[in-house]
Amino acid sequence: MDKLRTGVIGAGTVSQVMHLPNLCGMPDRFDLVGVFDPSPRVRGFVQDRFGVPAFSEVDALLSAPLDAVVIASPDALHGEQVMAALAAGLHVFCEKPLAYGAGAIAEMIAARDAADKVLQVGYMKRFDPAYETLLDLLPADGGQLMQVVVEVLDPDSGPFIGHHPGCNGNDLPERVGDEMRRKRRAQLAQVFGGPLNDHVARGFCGPFASSIVHDVNAVHGLLDRLGLATEEVVGAQFYAEGQGGHGTVRLGGGGLWMMSHLTVPDLPRYCERISLVFESVSFELVFPSPWLANVPTGLTVHGGGGERLHSETIRCGYAEPFEEQLKGFHAAVVDGAPVRNTAEAAARDMALLKEMTLWQLTREAEDTRNGAVA
Repeated sequence: MDKLRTGVIGAGTVSQVMHLPNLCGMPDRFDLVGVFDPSPRVRGFVQDRFGVPAFSEVDALLSAPLDAVVIASPDALHGEQVMAALAAGLHVFCEKPLAYGAGAIAEMIAARDAADKVLQVGYMKRFDPAYETLLDLLPADGGQLMQVVVEVLDPDSGPFIGHHPGCNGNDLPERVGDEMRRKRRAQLAQVFGGPLNDHVARGFCGPFASSIVHDVNAVHGLLDRLGLATEEVVGAQFYAEGQGGHGTVRLGGGGLWMMSHLTVPDLPRYCERISLVFESVSFELVFPSPWLANVPTGLTVHGGGGERLHSETIRCGYAEPFEEQLKGFHAAVVDGAPVRNTAEAAARDMALLKEMTLWQLTREAEDTRNGAVA
């Protein structure tokens, strides 16, 4: 089975711009059998542009002759669709977040193991050539790590996809959106033990679970290579009416990890960087907008001693991480290669984001009590 008969669940922006073109562009690895989307307009667009059948029901797609599915639906649907695909005996590639909580991911892990199938999460940064190079350059003594900083300014996809043909699924009845919001609220309540206020829910689902989770996963991979672990969340805050979120985590060895993400819809500038500072060397990854294919990530190494500084910028290649992760999925299914982005890793990522959110909720509760006392 060298070629995977593959279906796509959800034909929104990431599928139209990345997944569908990449699957069609690798005919030696993937045979695109069909696509599900609830929008009639989107289904018509997919059929015309990619020449594949488009289904109005998930079950109809899962009943087609498939080996695997790529799930790129709204976040709140990931869990039920992953479970349905595994129950149908299919290998699964699912976009992040795999689920909002580690409990739901544990159920997927059990279903994956029972079905003996591959379940890979869509963290494409792990396949970025610059990220892979950085892993090989990290010092052997992880105890020297003093600081990790993640900074993201994100206008979302708009400024970067206008040159792509696309279709907005804005023809769905209002009840579809209402049902999606109901599922999201229910899942968040399950994760946090009760309903979240709008500010925190927007921050957790947006800056945290939908965006900076990529960088959390990437940094976890770097810490694993260094043999370091996270010890304690020491700060967190949602700000700008839930458009921004930040967190601070104490690391083993005495280092500190600071991260922030801010959505800036009216500023068409994308900025995403991960920097690691050791006692005598620092590394910096500067990512382009993920919507720009084959644009290299910058990797800069700073070192030296005394007053002398040596900086080196390394060009690591033009391979597209969105495409490389699908190659990795194919290799895991066909050749038994290790899964690079596992459900277990996703559970750890979401557990940290939950811990940061709980830190914020605890602080809000303390402020409310202090205000009542005053």
